Amino acid sequence: GFGQSPFPVPDPIVKALQLHAEKKKYLPVAGLPELQRAVAQYHQRTQQIEIEEQHVLIGPGSKELMFLLQLAYYGNVIVPTPAWVSYIPQAKIIGKQIHTLPTKHKNNYLLDAETLEEFCKNDPKRPRIVILNYPSNPTGKTYNETQLKDLAQVARAHNLLILSDEIYGQLHYEGAHLSIAKYYPEGTIISSGLSKWCGAGGWRLGTFLFPPNLYWLFDAMAATASETFTSTSTPIQYAAITAYTPNDFIDRYLMNARRILQAIGTWTAKQFQNTGAHCLSPNAAFYVFPDFTSLDNVLKKRNITTSQEFCDQLFKDTHVAVLPGSYFGQDPSEISVRLAFVDFDGKKALEALPEGPVEESFLRQYCNQTLQGVESFCDWINH
Repeated sequence: GFGQSPFPVPDPIVKALQLHAEKKKYLPVAGLPELQRAVAQYHQRTQQIEIEEQHVLIGPGSKELMFLLQLAYYGNVIVPTPAWVSYIPQAKIIGKQIHTLPTKHKNNYLLDAETLEEFCKNDPKRPRIVILNYPSNPTGKTYNETQLKDLAQVARAHNLLILSDEIYGQLHYEGAHLSIAKYYPEGTIISSGLSKWCGAGGWRLGTFLFPPNLYWLFDAMAATASETFTSTSTPIQYAAITAYTPNDFIDRYLMNARRILQAIGTWTAKQFQNTGAHCLSPNAAFYVFPDFTSLDNVLKKRNITTSQEFCDQLFKDTHVAVLPGSYFGQDPSEISVRLAFVDFDGKKALEALPEGPVEESFLRQYCNQTLQGVESFCDWINH
C-alpha cells in the first residue's frame, strides 16, 4: 500500500553521508549553497532548464515545502483528480478554497488544456495555484510535449501559478521526462527531491526551484521556513550534493531501476486488463490504478459498492494491501484502487539484473512477492 522505493540509496550517496555525519551547524534556511548550485546544475543538465542557484529552496521533504507554498500564496488551489492523497488535506488545513478537476481514463487521467480553460474563463483574473503531478501518483502516467505546451498556453493566458510536482520525473521508464517549466518558465515552481528516484524517502530532502520573477514568493516561503523547520538536516544536505553531481554509478542505478519497474508495471497492468478491469500501463514510477467499476454486478453480489469496501474485503481475503480510489479524489462508488508494486528487495534485483530485456523469469526470481500479490488479487477478482 505504501509508495516507497524498493531500491537502496546509491552507495556513493551513503558514503557521502558517512563522511559528513559529524556536520552539525545550522545551515542557511534556503539551503546549503553548494547543494543549491548542484540542484540547479542538475536540472539544467537533465531538463535544459535555466535556474539560478539562489532560486533553489531546500526543505525537509517536498511535502513540507508544498504546505508552506499554500500558506504563503494567496490564491485558490486547483487539483486535477485522481491526485496524491496530501494535496487536498493540506489545502483544507490552511483553509484554502479547493477546486478539483476530474480527469478521465480515456485521457490517461491527465488534465487537458480545454478543461483548464473552461474552468478559468469565467473568472480569468483570480489568482490560482494549479498542482500538476507527473509522472502521476496514483496512475504512473505522464504528459507529452504537446499536452504540456497546451497547458502552458492556458496558464499564461490566466496568469496561473503552476506547482509542478515532478518527484517521479527521474523514474520515467524511457528517461524522457519533460518539465512544463520549459514552456511556462515564468509561472512554474518545480518540486522534486530524493525520496523516489534515489530511494531516500526517510532522508527527507525536498527541493523547490523558482523562476526569478517569483523570488518574492521564495522569500515568503523562506521566512516561514525560518519560523518552522529552521533548516534541513545538515549531514543530509552535504550528502545530497553527491546525488545531484554527475556520477556513472548513479546513472547506471537509475537506468536499471527503470528497467525493473517498467517490466513489473507492464506485467501488472496486463494481469488487471485480463480480469476485465480498465488499467493503463504506466510510463513511470511504481503504481497502477485499475478501475473495476465495469465488474460492479459481480462485486455487488459480494456486497461491495465502494472502493473502500473493495480494499477492505481484498485485504481480509488475500492480505493484499491497496488504497481506494476515494483517497485520491475519486467518487467512492468508482471501484478504483492504487497498487504500489514495490514489495521486493530492490538491492538484490539490481545486483542480479542481466543485460537485455527483463524477462518474467527474472521477475519470478527477484520480485516474486509482488507478482504473487498481483496474482492473488486477480484470482480473487475472477472467483
